[in-house]
Amino acid sequence: MSTPNGFPQHSRVCLTRSLEGGAVQDLQAKKAGKAAKKEAGGEAAPPKIGTPISETLKLLPEELKANMKIKSITPRPPRKPRLERAASLDEKSWRKWRRFRTSQESLTDPNETSSSNGSLQEASPSPPTRGRASPCSPCCQQDSLHSSPDALEASPAGKSRGGASDLGKRASEISSAFGGLLRGKGFAGGKPRLSQIMPARPLPPMELNVASHSLRTANRIDSDCLDYRHYSQHKFGRVSSSLSDSKLQGNGTLYDNCSTDSMKSTFSVLTPIRAKDVRSRSYLEGSLLASGALMGAEELSRYFPDRNIGIFVATWNMQGQKELPVNLDDFLLPTDPDFAQDMYVIGVQEGCPDRREWEIRLQETLGPHYVLLHSAAHGVLYMSVFIRRDLIWFCSEVEYATVTTRIVSQIKTKGALGICFTFFGTSFLFITSHFTSGDSKVNERKLDYNKTIQALTLPKNVPDTNPYRSSSSDVTTRFDEVFWFGDFNFRLNKDRETVDSILNQNPDTDVSKLLVYDQLTSEMSRGSIFKGFQEADIHFRPSYKFDIGKDSYDTTSKQRTPSYTDRVVFRSRYKDDIQAVKYSSCPVIKTSDHRPVFALFRVKLRPGRDNIPLAAGQFDRDLYLIGIRRRTTRELQKRLEQKDQRSSSICSIS
Repeated sequence: MSTPNGFPQHSRVCLTRSLEGGAVQDLQAKKAGKAAKKEAGGEAAPPKIGTPISETLKLLPEELKANMKIKSITPRPPRKPRLERAASLDEKSWRKWRRFRTSQESLTDPNETSSSNGSLQEASPSPPTRGRASPCSPCCQQDSLHSSPDALEASPAGKSRGGASDLGKRASEISSAFGGLLRGKGFAGGKPRLSQIMPARPLPPMELNVASHSLRTANRIDSDCLDYRHYSQHKFGRVSSSLSDSKLQGNGTLYDNCSTDSMKSTFSVLTPIRAKDVRSRSYLEGSLLASGALMGAEELSRYFPDRNIGIFVATWNMQGQKELPVNLDDFLLPTDPDFAQDMYVIGVQEGCPDRREWEIRLQETLGPHYVLLHSAAHGVLYMSVFIRRDLIWFCSEVEYATVTTRIVSQIKTKGALGICFTFFGTSFLFITSHFTSGDSKVNERKLDYNKTIQALTLPKNVPDTNPYRSSSSDVTTRFDEVFWFGDFNFRLNKDRETVDSILNQNPDTDVSKLLVYDQLTSEMSRGSIFKGFQEADIHFRPSYKFDIGKDSYDTTSKQRTPSYTDRVVFRSRYKDDIQAVKYSSCPVIKTSDHRPVFALFRVKLRPGRDNIPLAAGQFDRDLYLIGIRRRTTRELQKRLEQKDQRSSSICSIS
């Protein structure tokens, strides 16, 4: 068995035996001849006996091979079983080294500094150092564990051999060096060196880029909290106290700075808030650029990095039907856009008798991610505004107003309903209207429009974001973004036969020939109605008038002409603030003679001030709970029905 440094065990005993066997004279003669040869060849003479032990050990392996006559002995097991004896200091050191190699925990123990076999072999420069100097029997290998200076001092035999001659002293020094090797001591001037396993102080963490790009960027720290980790290290001495990054540093295990930096917070997914930001009173200052302002630029950029919000606007004339559609998913959640919108505004004309049931159905369809910010009614005109639940804190107080255009009628079926509020620093106005019906009553519809823009008294308490561009005679000029939708009742100035022939020729979406006869398009181009408003391109079939429950247009005796009565128009104070994404109808809902019409928009937002009346997170809590409970109940019932169908199915074998 070999020692960790590559030399055979008990080499001192083997060397002493060879010297006692008569090899001393031959060794001296050969060394003299070798010195003569080296002098002739210009080489330096080998070191004398009095030379330092470090220089002597450089030539020791070659001398032993070239100058010693050693009999080859075949290793064989001992004849008798050896009795157990007390472990020496070197054996204890060897066992401690074995535990050092097998235990991961000893890496952090500064007291265990024994050398390892692997580190010594890596430090060995040449195969002779790794190889065996002389073959030894197992018994010699057993006895060489006592070859350290401490063992020699305790043994009388060691003392006698050490004082025999100078050559014996040299052998004793060599044996002492081997003993030092076993205890982890290196050569003073030779190439073989032992590497230090544990430094005097902990190593710094290695910067390894082991985290993927998606891991580093999945939870990026917000721009205003980039210095949070540096700040925490100086104040608290650590980044966190809950996750395992501190444990990794304590155990000396590799960790990646990128992965720890990518975490927003170890306590939650919310962005950490500095104490100095909480101490500041900028929340009440109302400054547009105040740090930490609720409606300011920092919060706006955090929730809307591109400063654009998605808005769903829809209108539907329900014809006063009590029966509601079984499923509103195709209406509110079309499959064309991949993501749901941030805000849903639904206007209804001739609404169902149970308005609360209608709102519950809307909440049930939109699910727990949305809350009813506000709803209002004017007769059978309904409007509901749903918003994502984490955005309700950035809304001002919601205000609404109504206008009746048919004074004689006891039932308010014609008129307008407006809802307004400020979101961050952008003011919104939503108006749903039901204008006068009739193919030829274009002027009456224009009068309804003029009365609405003059009579709607909005805003009331919420300040105007830009009063210099407002007009007291037009409510639509007092808001940044305006959406007007409803049953405007504008018709196609063409007979039924011509319209049917055009629809039959273009069964898909080419309706440009029909829009030539559209009354609203003609009036808007002349500027007599909806001044400053725009409408997205129409690529859907007329939304009026259908037979209830069918896809065919009016087949009654009146034979009403199909028309685009249900529309969505918009205007903005600033150019290109509103971008229309989609404008379409929902043909699958057939409970009314009108098809629902909806539009999707991307609207630019601006930061605002906190010194406005805030909604402070208000929403319809009761409606939310009822809608979510019903949503869960319906899903459980659906699964139960599917289970019953599978269990009641009968398999017949023919």
